[in-house]
Amino acid sequence: MRIYTKTGDKGETSLIGGTRVPKHHLRIETYGTVDELNSFIGMVRDLNTDDSRIHDTLGEIQDRLFTIGSQLAADPDKSRMKLPEIKEDDIKLLESEIDFMNEALPELTSFILPGGHPNSSWCHLARCVCRRCERLVSHLSESASVSDLILPYLNRLSDYLFVLSRFTLKKRNSTEVLWKPRD
Repeated sequence: MRIYTKTGDKGETSLIGGTRVPKHHLRIETYGTVDELNSFIGMVRDLNTDDSRIHDTLGEIQDRLFTIGSQLAADPDKSRMKLPEIKEDDIKLLESEIDFMNEALPELTSFILPGGHPNSSWCHLARCVCRRCERLVSHLSESASVSDLILPYLNRLSDYLFVLSRFTLKKRNSTEVLWKPRD
């Protein structure tokens, strides 16, 4: 099978179900950003091979992001393909992992700036892309059918990435960079 099809050479692509849309279509932008997030999660996962719990959770997250991407890539009116779905348990897993990491962390008393260690900074980059995914999914949901669990999943995932950034710093005996607003 060739990787190139030449069907997108004029700025259009196909959704699952066959509908052709411009490559700048909101649906394409949305699932493209989910793909970008998945790449950032891959980097965070590669940087956390020393902790099997984090590494495995990030693998689960990557699978769920593929699920979300496939849902968003499908034309809800034409796709007959049975696609995987996000479940409440996927959100509960993120909440459980957030709670586990939070137990080891000091209480937040200040805003935190990204930085302190490359692993933490990559978490923050992924968190920012996740927030963009949320905004795009929210926008798309105003005009198209989107699973009710995608937005809560992405919201919880951004929380997970924030807590993971802090947890990563603690595990590496690095210091959080606190925001100290100027007077």
